[in-house]
Amino acid sequence: MIETITSKQTTIKKEVTLKGVGLHTGKEVTLTFKPAPVNHGYAFMRIDLEGNPIIEADANYVINTQRGTNLEKKGVKIQTSEHVLAALVGLDFDNVLIELDASEPPIMDGSSRYFVEALEKAGKEEQDASREEYVVKEVISYADEQSGSEITIIPAEEYQVTTMVDFGTKVLGTQNATMNHISDFKNDIADSRTFSFLHELEALLEHGLIKGGDLNNAIVYVDKELSADTMEKLKVAFGKDSIKVKPNGILDNLTLHHPNEAARHKLLDVVGDLALIGTRIRGKVIANKPGHFVNTQFAKKMSKIIKNERRNNVPSVDLHAKPLMDVNQIMEMLPHRPPFLLVDKILELSDKHVIGMKNVTMNEPFFVGHFPGAPVMPGVLQIEAMAQTGGILVLSTVPDPENYLTYLLKIDNVRYKHQVVPGDTLIFKLDLMSPIRRGICQMQARAYANGKLVSEAEIMAQITKVKNN
Repeated sequence: MIETITSKQTTIKKEVTLKGVGLHTGKEVTLTFKPAPVNHGYAFMRIDLEGNPIIEADANYVINTQRGTNLEKKGVKIQTSEHVLAALVGLDFDNVLIELDASEPPIMDGSSRYFVEALEKAGKEEQDASREEYVVKEVISYADEQSGSEITIIPAEEYQVTTMVDFGTKVLGTQNATMNHISDFKNDIADSRTFSFLHELEALLEHGLIKGGDLNNAIVYVDKELSADTMEKLKVAFGKDSIKVKPNGILDNLTLHHPNEAARHKLLDVVGDLALIGTRIRGKVIANKPGHFVNTQFAKKMSKIIKNERRNNVPSVDLHAKPLMDVNQIMEMLPHRPPFLLVDKILELSDKHVIGMKNVTMNEPFFVGHFPGAPVMPGVLQIEAMAQTGGILVLSTVPDPENYLTYLLKIDNVRYKHQVVPGDTLIFKLDLMSPIRRGICQMQARAYANGKLVSEAEIMAQITKVKNN
């Protein structure tokens, strides 16, 4: 269930920049976090490409999950996005633009630590828009039979994550990690570094990957005998004169930050990958043997569920209660008159939304000429009815609405889902998509009937003062 919560959306106060190398590309890269407007979410901008294309942090743009979560939109790619996104979620930001001059963020030390530190330097700024949250009401799961990985989310009072890993090796056995509060991310999770097993490392080196790797940004668990040939390759790859295996089974010159650092890093990855859902979550995630594939498949599933619920989120209103505005009060505010007044009641009104209602009867004048043998309310009149309802929202922001008119500027993303016929009661809900500026407002408009979404559109309108002659 989608809820609007009392807390406000946030962004960073000022831009902040980090530099480093990409783990797999080995390329120098500059990353800049920039403030973003309300309802922007997280997005990557490639400033090294013509037109500075933007890729939103969206699960539907995941193209592969080999050694990281990789996104692609219209041929433009972002590699290993998860550590950056985890930092943004972990510090509870809503809207940030991530500017890159290469395809891959810098690996830094293989964790989210340096991104967290940079974002804290940038500071947090509250924005003039409420947050939305998807409240988990029932168990939702995704399982990958091939790997045995599974992610489940269950109802909880806040966003929580537990990861359970078992690699079936002596050097790294079963580990668990839990984040009970998002505020725990900074101190308990952010510094947990990425890791690899020696046998995986050999394969990556053979395929020319991890060009930006060194022993300071990846924990290497030695799960097989370290041959002289492999030793020499590792020396070359990591630019070291000597390499040894520590008593705890990892390559030298790294000290674990936590005994269960592997499980904590897997939790970090889950947080970053589930950022691709695009909506904050209230529920507990339980991830058994998580990996980027199962994480992002689960994110896609959640994204689809939320999208469908958002579109069919019928407003809960009491049609028998006294309305906030009846038709006479509506006519005092709107210039429309019958037969072109298409709103009967206003049921709710705030500075961010409005809910209106219309009873559709066979007496509507448009049924005379619009499919008289099988009467269906014209779709354009459904849009007009939503626009009139939105006009109430816009005009309510001025002290003398009778001296203003509201004109449509643009209608986008119009969709009709079901027919509206005589006897239907239409419920209109319009939400501001951004604050009203210079008399221009953009609204997400939806119409419902019989418990279903029947039509929707994005409406842009302008409020203009009537000139007195």
